[in-house]
Amino acid sequence: MLGSDRVLQRLMALHPKKIDLSLGRIERLLAALGSPQQKLPQVVHVAGTNGKGSTIATLRACLEAGGYRVHVYTSPHLVRFHERIRVAGKLIEEDALLALLEECEEANRGEPITFFEITTAAAFLAFARTPADAVLLEVGLGGRLDATNVIARPAATAITPVSLDHQAFLGDTIAAIAGEKAGILKPGVPAIIGPQPDEAETIIETRASELGAPFFRWALECSCEPKPPKNLTGGEGARAQSARAGEGGGEMQYRGNRWRLDLPLPSLPGMHQIANAGAALACLEQMPQFALSPAALAEGLRHIDWPARMQRLTQGPLVDLLPRGWELWLDGGHNPAAGDVIADVAKGWHDRPLDLVVGMLKTKDASGFLAPLASHTRTLRAVTIPGEENPHPAAEIVTSARSVGIAAREAASVDAAICDAVQQPGPARILICGSLHLAGIVLADNR
Repeated sequence: MLGSDRVLQRLMALHPKKIDLSLGRIERLLAALGSPQQKLPQVVHVAGTNGKGSTIATLRACLEAGGYRVHVYTSPHLVRFHERIRVAGKLIEEDALLALLEECEEANRGEPITFFEITTAAAFLAFARTPADAVLLEVGLGGRLDATNVIARPAATAITPVSLDHQAFLGDTIAAIAGEKAGILKPGVPAIIGPQPDEAETIIETRASELGAPFFRWALECSCEPKPPKNLTGGEGARAQSARAGEGGGEMQYRGNRWRLDLPLPSLPGMHQIANAGAALACLEQMPQFALSPAALAEGLRHIDWPARMQRLTQGPLVDLLPRGWELWLDGGHNPAAGDVIADVAKGWHDRPLDLVVGMLKTKDASGFLAPLASHTRTLRAVTIPGEENPHPAAEIVTSARSVGIAAREAASVDAAICDAVQQPGPARILICGSLHLAGIVLADNR
């Protein structure tokens, strides 16, 4: 076990709850550490239910393609905690992480504080002490009372699509959750508003107006759409282009209040990634302090790194289980909106059947997640996530799958699920999905 892992285990015990939304504890700790959050370069703060991580990955790719040094803070991690903190373009090193965690632990003096709060403070310390041009900051949960919401004046804020998730902490309606997300907006700071349900957009827009934050709404003040191939027109052409996202081909058009750009599709597949790329571009458009050429933006869009988001696995022990011509894909989506997103990608997969391997947390809506996928899925194998303290039992996932019309059965493990799936006629695609925790286990086991 790494030294940082031992400290992280100790930090888990500093608060009886994993999640306890409040700003008081982290504000106290940051003051004891010399207020590192006040010594950061330009910050872009991103909230949302789905897409915030992909938006940050796109921002990082474009800024780095333009020659800028970028700090990044995201959560959760997939395999190792170090993935959460990227310092000036590189994952934080073990010795540096260990020293920062021990410093924060000492400054906290045993006071109650959540794991996420104290590790966020460690990230701010790392960012304040290493020169960079920008900080990309992902909200952990909600926004208003999230530990990241201590930046007085970011350069830009963004709210990606809002949907039902984490209702126990954020409220049980879209409007209530949108209100929590809108808590990251700041007076006078540009607010990028991604595609939203009407009730969410109304709440966010109202809050921005109250604060005097200039807002840029999807499909109104800014837009990003696939550019139809020359031999196709209308919706048919748009669908053809969106299906090519992530495959290294195709173009899209970005239109904002200043920029009019024709750019390559993002390297992440799916129509939803075009919207996430649009949100990233809208943020960059509102930050003229960064001189980014169309060529730099194009280079960034072609090389976005964000694992377990409709990621095709091309090598490793799990891939070795596949017969010739089969494909293995991985996605960490786990709520009904994510089911819609995956289904949208699956619409373009007409050349072979789709089989699912699904593991979920007990707190998630399995039927809501699977319903959009029913018409695109041949079979499903459900697994109970190993090592998870609150997993959705495989038998219950099977029941949920059958309730929405998917032929389903249990499997003892991901390996067993794949071995069972490949007994069917092929070639086919297998998609492992339902949980970021499961995605992390798959990535760790498939190395």
